[in-house]
Amino acid sequence: MNSSLFIEISSHQEHKHTESCFGDAVLSKKVPEEQRIISILSDGLGSGVKANILSSMTTRMALKFIESDLDLVRSAGVMMQALPICQVRKISYATFSIVDAILDGKTRIYEMDNPQCMIVRDGKQLTVSHHEITADNWKDRIINVYQFEAKEEDRIIIMSDGVTQAGLGNPKYPLGWQREGVWTFVENQIRRKPHISASALAEAIVHEALDKEPERKAGDDISCTVIYFRKPRKLMLLSGPPFDEEKDKDVAEMLDYYDGKTAICGGTTANIIERELCLKCEMDKSTFDPNIPMASIMPGIDLVTEGILTLTDVYRMLKEGIDEDKDNAAVRLTKLLLDSDRIDFVIGTKINEAHQDPNLPMELDIRRNIVKKIFRLLQSKFLKEISVKYV
Repeated sequence: MNSSLFIEISSHQEHKHTESCFGDAVLSKKVPEEQRIISILSDGLGSGVKANILSSMTTRMALKFIESDLDLVRSAGVMMQALPICQVRKISYATFSIVDAILDGKTRIYEMDNPQCMIVRDGKQLTVSHHEITADNWKDRIINVYQFEAKEEDRIIIMSDGVTQAGLGNPKYPLGWQREGVWTFVENQIRRKPHISASALAEAIVHEALDKEPERKAGDDISCTVIYFRKPRKLMLLSGPPFDEEKDKDVAEMLDYYDGKTAICGGTTANIIERELCLKCEMDKSTFDPNIPMASIMPGIDLVTEGILTLTDVYRMLKEGIDEDKDNAAVRLTKLLLDSDRIDFVIGTKINEAHQDPNLPMELDIRRNIVKKIFRLLQSKFLKEISVKYV
């Protein structure tokens, strides 16, 4: 990706309270060689498993068509024709919003029957003219097409109607939250936090929509995706002592001169940095948790944690979601990773004999393997840019 600009993309969802799966589907892909990101949000007819099938098929087909630069009109017709027919309503139907963003180039947005997207610039809605096209064989389905050149600090927000219709029928929201209500909320969020991340904003929008529902029980699937054009947030994560002790000083200096945030995972690693940079490390008692070792405080370092136990829990939360009710070292590290765009892992290759003890739980993998799992998940699920250096 362009070294001066980064596209952060994040989604948040809540499924209908009577269902066990999402009827909406979100799919995003980064194409590094083209400096391009494609993101698709689809809302399947109804809810539950049937809706999930419709929306999932739509997002996957749309991704293939858009990535291959195939004609959208024909592609939309093919998608509609390929979707299975609902036996109750005798139609096949799924809405979609597609964002195709290229750094230093045009950003295109395609919408069919989802709420109108929001394009935010300088804290205000940017008005972008659009034209309409009609899908082949589906003349009643209009696709709106927007095109503009994105700038630093621009945001694009796409959502399902579960957001705009939140609270529908309640005395306070007889017509739902509506797009105007969503925009007022977004505008206030950006005014309060001008650099709010895509993940934080998407989550805030969905949670606010859920607050509009009786007893916070979603009457429909609620989904939101935020695309944020900005300078990249960098993080170096150092874990494990170097294989050769003579490299301790080099690794410490690498961390000291890094032009971004820094994190250390592992007691031995922290001791090396403490010694080489003449720093003092103290326990952070505010992170007490009976299951996760406490974090530590070291001047100039954003986060210091224990190693394998913490990293194992970080991997779990990256797969399953953050434990929002906790503020332990693993939660802080997970949030730090998710709030970063480019993450440079520096992994020591000296074997820690403590981790070879057969009496330790089986799920405690050795450091290199758990870190591999973490950075692969950060790449595939969260579209982070990752580099790994073994020392």
